[in-house]
Amino acid sequence: MNARTDQDAPAGFVLVVEDEPAIAAVERLYLTKAGYGVEVVSDGVAAWDAIRTRRPVAIVLDVGLPGVDGIELCRRLRAEDDWTPVIFVTARDDELERLVALELGGDDYLTKPFSPRELVTRLRVVLRRVNGPATRGAIRLGSLELDPDRRSVTLRGAPVTLTATEFDLLAYLARSPGRVFSRQQLQSAVWGYADHAAGRSVDVHIAQLRAKLGHGSGIRTMRGVGYALDEPDAVAAPGPVG
Repeated sequence: MNARTDQDAPAGFVLVVEDEPAIAAVERLYLTKAGYGVEVVSDGVAAWDAIRTRRPVAIVLDVGLPGVDGIELCRRLRAEDDWTPVIFVTARDDELERLVALELGGDDYLTKPFSPRELVTRLRVVLRRVNGPATRGAIRLGSLELDPDRRSVTLRGAPVTLTATEFDLLAYLARSPGRVFSRQQLQSAVWGYADHAAGRSVDVHIAQLRAKLGHGSGIRTMRGVGYALDEPDAVAAPGPVG
């Protein structure tokens, strides 16, 4: 008998929301082989019920669903302060749709057709960011404090709610204050891969961080190069925290 590996252990329950049976079957097969428990639903209403009752560790969410589409479903989740990781999938390589999905709190985005192995890899990366053991202590930069163990952020003493991706992007910048990172460096370090859409994905998440941290966030743009994090303005009023 072969020795049991870490990948054989239960990896958590994943909800797949997909209205194309053939694609749903492939996603179920590969996610199950990777050790995840999987439930498949085909519309937004059924997905909402499953999320409320089953509490998945992550959601693989098709954008083009009948009734309540994936974008609206994610919007409702985030409005209820539910930050379950969401990986969007869509049949359209539409940059505007991608940006809207990320702005609403999506953690990643795949365009059909995609490799099911890539889906598994990206899911593991997202969940590792959320659940993986912290390798460093609290990060403090002026009035900004990040706790990797609790995955919490406070700015000037006020809590700031971030998605998994937003937290890891901010933490990566905060560990090297003042250093300018290119968009490709940030996506490789935070997302675990880099592709042709790296620039826009990073830009959207940076914009979301600035909106949540408010004026004086300390996030600096080096035009034509990338981004850096300086000490936040200690006197600026905090931005929205939800």
